[in-house]
Amino acid sequence: MRDQQLRGTWRPDRRTFMAGAGTLAGGLLAPTANAAPAPTTPARGGPRLGTITYQIAAQMDLPTLIKLCRDAAYEGVELRTTHAHGVEPALPKPQRKEVRQRFADANLVLWGLGTVCEFHSPDPAVVRKNVEDAKAFCQLAADVGARGVKVRPNALVKGVEPQKTLEQIGKALQPVGKAAADLGVEIWVEVHGTGTPHPPYMRTIMDQCGHPSVGICWNSNPTDVKDGTLAESFGLLGKFIRSCHINELWSGYPYRELFSRMRAIGYDRFTLMEVAGVAEAPGAKEPVAALRFMRYYRTLWTELNRA
Repeated sequence: MRDQQLRGTWRPDRRTFMAGAGTLAGGLLAPTANAAPAPTTPARGGPRLGTITYQIAAQMDLPTLIKLCRDAAYEGVELRTTHAHGVEPALPKPQRKEVRQRFADANLVLWGLGTVCEFHSPDPAVVRKNVEDAKAFCQLAADVGARGVKVRPNALVKGVEPQKTLEQIGKALQPVGKAAADLGVEIWVEVHGTGTPHPPYMRTIMDQCGHPSVGICWNSNPTDVKDGTLAESFGLLGKFIRSCHINELWSGYPYRELFSRMRAIGYDRFTLMEVAGVAEAPGAKEPVAALRFMRYYRTLWTELNRA
């Protein structure tokens, strides 16, 4: 997940949003809350738009979340662990089938499960526990119909050579990748943490792992950008991208370049909105503010993703 200091708290003020987004969106008119949803996939293919439940949908139960995504014309969801939807490894088998059926009935892609499994600890017992937790999420993903499981590095270890920690993370991912492959799902290593988002470090992790079922989740970090471009970072990590988190599209991050590079490598998977929560009026029966924001966001995403 993105560092908290990069987020802030958003409030659904249309004038503020459009002022910030106008130069990027070329003055596109934002849709109203009652506007008909537009297609999210560009006419020539390429990335698709979804959301993760971190922050903006953290307090929504599953029916509310699914309805919101359908109303906002988002195609997929990554369910983040610990949130109100309750899709966790402790979920009994019958409820897992129900989750799978809910998404199928809504024609909504349950893209992934976002975990906090991490493998950098100098304590082998902690690493083993995280490996087993990741395997449990792989089984859950297979049962509910998710394509993959997101894991992460979270830090370099103080007093330990970075190379040693990176090698440890990569090796720990090998049994996780095998478990995922056996179940027909994937592992996505988020470009995340303190020190570890450095693209050459992430490349070391991937090279040390070497399992075909393990890729990365591009995280749209400031550290991706060097000399104003993503060229070097994308060159190191592009071939491993299996999923992608995107944040404030008006932040100055080169999203148009990112989407263009993704189309160039044939990436037709999800870019998942990860932004701060949207305040709702007390007692609101429907997440109206979240719906309005998600439609504004989709409008800007569509413009930036235009071929």
